Amino acid sequence: QVRLVESGGGSVQAGGSLRLSCTATGFPSKVNCMAWFRQAPGKEREGVARIYNGRWPYYYPSVKGRFTISQDSAKNTVYVEMNSLKPEDTAMYYCAVRRQGCAEYSHEYTYWGQGTQVTVAS
Repeated sequence: QVRLVESGGGSVQAGGSLRLSCTATGFPSKVNCMAWFRQAPGKEREGVARIYNGRWPYYYPSVKGRFTISQDSAKNTVYVEMNSLKPEDTAMYYCAVRRQGCAEYSHEYTYWGQGTQVTVAS
């Protein structure tokens, strides 16, 4: 059974940092593309970052320069280090996997975790 399990969410003050982790299990082979998306109440799900086989990280504009994505391919685990957090970063953060190459939009990803909440207080 395919599962994505996120961890590391929490509450921080603006300017603080958090590190999220997501481990994918149950896949018959190595997971190539792992990504993070987020969704705030009343808003559409938006991209945070994605990475392919531990290389070629891509950051969506709202987090570029503040977040760092990394992947341990051997463990099918992806991380995102979030620094200089802002209140507008408050959202439920979701891990997503795509068996093919990475893609831009959330609807192109097949597998999703349950999400982990990040709250940034001003």
